[in-house]
Amino acid sequence: LKRQAMEARAEKFPQKTSALSARYSNKSRKFAASIFNRNNKQQTNMQETILAISGKAGLFKLVGRGNNTLIVETIDETHRRTTAGARDRVTSLADVTMYTEADDVPLMQVFQNICDALKGEPTSFGYKTASEAELTKFMDEVALPAWDRDRVRVSAIRKLVQWYNLLVQAGYKE
Repeated sequence: LKRQAMEARAEKFPQKTSALSARYSNKSRKFAASIFNRNNKQQTNMQETILAISGKAGLFKLVGRGNNTLIVETIDETHRRTTAGARDRVTSLADVTMYTEADDVPLMQVFQNICDALKGEPTSFGYKTASEAELTKFMDEVALPAWDRDRVRVSAIRKLVQWYNLLVQAGYKE
């Protein structure tokens, strides 16, 4: 009875996706399984250890694993540690893509385009105070000239700029 109520609620309120949502492919499922598997000795690279957690602001670095939790640390100047449980939607930045007119482009490639254009410096404008015209100009000239204007929302561009500035301030240049 409880399962039927949960399924009815899921049908009534479908989850929204954005241009920065992860593609839940086999690769991302395997990554999520490997994060919660304590016996996995596989080395992960920087792209897979930088995480976005739904409902929590900013980006996080994977520090360790606990019982059904991840121990993460913010990559801002506070370096505050917190946990992300199995119910939190944790997404590796390596699994996130941006919509373009042709194929989707990995978010790390977009960050690299911005880093190359700005020579590793943060953006000259604040993501909160930037106008819509300024953000679209930034996408056209710096980040991704072939971006899909119909599917990429302004809020996704703001998040892109915010995440790029966080990564640059934390010292992630490549």
